[in-house]
Amino acid sequence: MRDFKSVIRTIPDFPKAGIQYRDITPVLHDIDVLADAVRAMADPYRGERPDYVAGLDARGFIFGTAIALELGCGFIPIRKAGKLPFETETVSYKLEYGEASLQIHKDACAAGQRVLLVDDLIATGGTARAGVDLLRRLDADVIGASFLINLSYLEGAQSLRELGVGVTALVEYD
Repeated sequence: MRDFKSVIRTIPDFPKAGIQYRDITPVLHDIDVLADAVRAMADPYRGERPDYVAGLDARGFIFGTAIALELGCGFIPIRKAGKLPFETETVSYKLEYGEASLQIHKDACAAGQRVLLVDDLIATGGTARAGVDLLRRLDADVIGASFLINLSYLEGAQSLRELGVGVTALVEYD
């Protein structure tokens, strides 16, 4: 497998002092690296036969739509509040400094349909947990969560596993 970590850029002190920002734009810039990342993120779920891939706003849309094509299934956008035009389910969750809300269309999937959750990065897991909550409100079967990057020291992947959701990531930062 390709060494994706060597392609991801680390920007120190962005957006504030002490943060090591993991910049995925070099992955997106190179078509071969991007194609390899999409295939590698999809591979663990090929036998799971998902009905949908759900991408978290906004970088989850980049990987999620490509993974949906790779797996031959539909795509569900999970958006920031106020961005979806139809009837929605909403969940609010805590951020480091405040609160945020995510929404999904109420008709995004039917009860029992198999959905893979996708985003570029998992840190504390708040956004991903909110996505799982929304999908479960629609009675979806969340078959797993796929990320390019896991900041394992922030334990977000572990918090998803505690919800019974398997997690895969191509790159780990301890």
